[in-house]
Amino acid sequence: MKFLFDGQAAIQVYLTSKDHPCDSFIEKYYSNQVFKGDIGEIYPCLDLENPKIYLGLGDLNRASYNQLRDSFAKLSHFANQHKIESLSLDLLNVDGLCSRRTVHAYVEGLRAGEYKFDRYLSEKHTTSLKEIYLKVPENKKMTVVEDAIDEANTLVDKIFVTRDLVNTPAMDMYPKIIAQTAKDLLEKDGVQVSILGKKEIEDLGMTAFLSVARGSAKEPQLLIMNYQGDPSSKKTIAYVGKGLAYDSGGYCIKTPGGMKTMQSDMGGSATVIGAISAIAKRKLKVNVVGVCALCENMISGDAYKTGDIIGSLRGLSIEVGNTDAEGRITLADALAYAVDTYHPEFVVDLATLTGACIVALGDLAAGAVTNCPDTMALVKRASEIADEQVWELPNLPGYQEYIKSDVADVYNTGKIKGAGTITAGLFLEKFVDQTPWVHLDIAGTAWLDRPVGALPKGATGSHVKTLYHLAKRFSKAKEDDE
Repeated sequence: MKFLFDGQAAIQVYLTSKDHPCDSFIEKYYSNQVFKGDIGEIYPCLDLENPKIYLGLGDLNRASYNQLRDSFAKLSHFANQHKIESLSLDLLNVDGLCSRRTVHAYVEGLRAGEYKFDRYLSEKHTTSLKEIYLKVPENKKMTVVEDAIDEANTLVDKIFVTRDLVNTPAMDMYPKIIAQTAKDLLEKDGVQVSILGKKEIEDLGMTAFLSVARGSAKEPQLLIMNYQGDPSSKKTIAYVGKGLAYDSGGYCIKTPGGMKTMQSDMGGSATVIGAISAIAKRKLKVNVVGVCALCENMISGDAYKTGDIIGSLRGLSIEVGNTDAEGRITLADALAYAVDTYHPEFVVDLATLTGACIVALGDLAAGAVTNCPDTMALVKRASEIADEQVWELPNLPGYQEYIKSDVADVYNTGKIKGAGTITAGLFLEKFVDQTPWVHLDIAGTAWLDRPVGALPKGATGSHVKTLYHLAKRFSKAKEDDE
């Protein structure tokens, strides 16, 4: 989609708030309750002489970026449904909202109609809306607006990549394919990508990771993505993504309904891939490494079992209480590798880790566990800029008791029914040494069972923006320090 500043489309979009009609024509519809100006409400006047569309933005006195994004997403879907090729609209000055983030909301919403996972459909998804003519207020710097549009377009592109990775069934998106797809994508933008196979993983001593992979005929892969955007600096940050290309639950097998969407269990890895791709595309002055332990959790005569005591790269032994608590076992080795190899300033891991997180927070927020309030504050601020909600959960000393084992250094699942998201996070904490660390459980936010606002059903690409803005803010903070 092109965003243009000179010229005007045949169809003008009039932006109207809930309590303030935008012109006399539409005002009578307010009084008759035909058009209320609610978020995403559309009143089309598509006559041949003077076609126009009225778009409701809700109550702008309490405006939010999500509100704008969702309204423009409705407009995008409407335009494509009616084969509209171009629209003209104003870039609003909204009290209390950052102009740059407002531009992001415009772009993300207007491009929402572009995405559909149609790889296996004989009739492919097409969109008619190709051009947006944007009228920019005189008090806005055009260079800032243009850069914000470019940044938002890049993020949308990489979110679409992330969605495709997650939506593709495991039959066509197994560890080798994920790793090669990432390599092909990232190397074009100067990211150094290494892919380690089973023998190399064994040589590293990643026993925990390999234990989970044992039951599958698909070979595990360790994907390492190294972006050096600031070679003059020794400071690096690390992103680690859970990479279960498919999760049957192992011998603690899931129900058929529980397994149906388990290609989404590599959502953490897909998010890291998408974020690093966006960081590299925008050439951020920051060093970021991404590590993803990619495998499947399957059943075979050699699959790992409950009661097994397995080793790990960190040297800690793990008692397996549940083979369906496998993501944290693979992450344990991936985190240890990232920390020991790259000595990052901080590490953030993302994982579709626990159903308990969905029970606690639904699909509107990711759960977070941390060992460092300062790093957590950075992640929270990045998530606020991204409009991707994060909710911090407590890390209290007593919770450590829930993952103690009588026969090993740590138990891979909690010994009580509650606090499942917290105990999963605290299990991971044992493998980061003393490195500042934040764990994001994206089990609820990475996949939706119905469309929500600008987000589609299925994979969302949630938290690509959070990781991007975290790296961007770290880069600027590092420059301030220097």
